[in-house]
Amino acid sequence: MNVEIAAQQLEALGNPTRLRIYRALVRAGREGLPVGTLQARVGIAASTLSHHLRRLVERGLVTQERRATTLICRAHYPTMAALIGYLADECCADEGDPAVPACSDGTNC
Repeated sequence: MNVEIAAQQLEALGNPTRLRIYRALVRAGREGLPVGTLQARVGIAASTLSHHLRRLVERGLVTQERRATTLICRAHYPTMAALIGYLADECCADEGDPAVPACSDGTNC
């Protein structure tokens, strides 16, 4: 993953409504949720939900599958894992590096 993709995904999740939608889908597990059920859980209008889902799908965070007349939405767990991994991969890599200035509390800034 590169910084541009991570920034786009984080930007999509930076909206409170999209974050609520995404968390509801993560909670639902691999089976996902029908759009109607998702709409009821997050309590927003269908057109608003559609707008926010489109953004999450564009960023690869959510997938959709049509089953007859029902649209099922799912969190795309590989993308979520890649984003979390990107954020955590270099955790504490500069800890103890004298070239990295320490904050007033003694941690690296």
